Amino acid sequence: MCNDTKVVEEVAKTAGKAIDLAQSFGSFISKFISGSVEQGMGIFEDKLKYMRWERQVRLMQKANEFMKEIGLDEPNKPIKLKFAIPLLQGATVEDNDYLQDLWAKLLVNSSNKNSNVELTRIYIDILERLTPYEAKILEKIYSIPFEYMQHKGVVTQYLPDSIQIAGENNDSNQINNDQLELALVDLARLGCIVPMHTLGGGEFFGVVNPTLLGKHFVLACTLKNN
Repeated sequence: MCNDTKVVEEVAKTAGKAIDLAQSFGSFISKFISGSVEQGMGIFEDKLKYMRWERQVRLMQKANEFMKEIGLDEPNKPIKLKFAIPLLQGATVEDNDYLQDLWAKLLVNSSNKNSNVELTRIYIDILERLTPYEAKILEKIYSIPFEYMQHKGVVTQYLPDSIQIAGENNDSNQINNDQLELALVDLARLGCIVPMHTLGGGEFFGVVNPTLLGKHFVLACTLKNN
């Protein structure tokens, strides 16, 4: 009984903290709208609900559109619940249309037995962390067949507009774009590319190599025709 009592007390404390936090945030919002705490929380909650509903509707529309595009009337392979929940959560809170399209394609491919896509948690984790800019860079890199670039690597300085196989005819391959360089660093952190290593042991992102994870992730987010 003592243990049960302690559990109840802890739950009550947690619930109390959540209520206090909600009231504090409502008070915070009310300062900016010259209204009551209740009005502040109502505005915030209503907006979140509307935004979530709007993204849910768009996800359904895009998924149906992509299924129709590949000749699929409805899903023909169930997705395991442990993957379906985080996938749908990520897809419905994504507010960028380009990235949400990738979520919708991953959803469609994962529920299509003819796509050869086996959904894994790492695909969801990568997609949750990508920016639109990084996703476009990744898409451009893997527009070149994997076997063509895996040994030589690709020059990155013109990404995301263009890509080319690394070779003797390239320029110095130096990157003069901080945004691009940081995006490549993040993609390497996610395991989607590998930078070249200098003689001193440092990393050089002017030329990068593809990875099997990057290859399969991009394939998983690319529509497969039946």
